[in-house]
Amino acid sequence: MGKIFAIGDIHGCFDKLCHLMNKIEIDFKKDTLIFLGDYIDRGPDSFKVVEYLINLKKKCKNSVFLKGNHEELLENYLKGVDRFNFLRNGGQQTLESYMKANQKPSVVIPEKHLEFFDSLEYYYETEKYIFVHAGLKPKIPLARQKASDLLWIRSEFINSEYDFGRQVVFGHTVFETPLLLPNKIGIDTGAAYGRKLTCVKLPDLIFYDV
Repeated sequence: MGKIFAIGDIHGCFDKLCHLMNKIEIDFKKDTLIFLGDYIDRGPDSFKVVEYLINLKKKCKNSVFLKGNHEELLENYLKGVDRFNFLRNGGQQTLESYMKANQKPSVVIPEKHLEFFDSLEYYYETEKYIFVHAGLKPKIPLARQKASDLLWIRSEFINSEYDFGRQVVFGHTVFETPLLLPNKIGIDTGAAYGRKLTCVKLPDLIFYDV
């Protein structure tokens, strides 16, 4: 059995992503690599991050890419829904990174990037863990969880001691250091705010950061 490497919210921090990937020792043939969402917004290089992940997906057959609330914000923006909410939550930096990459005054999101966003999953489960962007609503079976909770929930999940049956590995809510509790592991350590980008190796429970 291979190991599992889960990486927290990247938020356009391309340099940190590259340094972190160079730091972890992962076997692309045996190990599983899981990204917990929020690849874009706030940081300067959302285009580069998405491009990198698309190429990484080709190399690592056991790769999983989850959807974050910021991908939902972009999705709504492109549909013309609630555009201000996207822009005020770091979306302007995302648009600028795409304009810079295309060297055009207008935003052009390549088709392969749109396909990547469309392919994102809401959660991923193994025998011992559940991986999700924001968390789970207590006392609700996994199959009945609402997308809005999987992408946006905070205190009701964070403060819950509920046993979800497996440890829940999540991002979304920023902690100065990884949160480690019997029922959950939080690994968003604020990369977009000048703090660290974190990865956890499971089941060894080894943390890597840059």
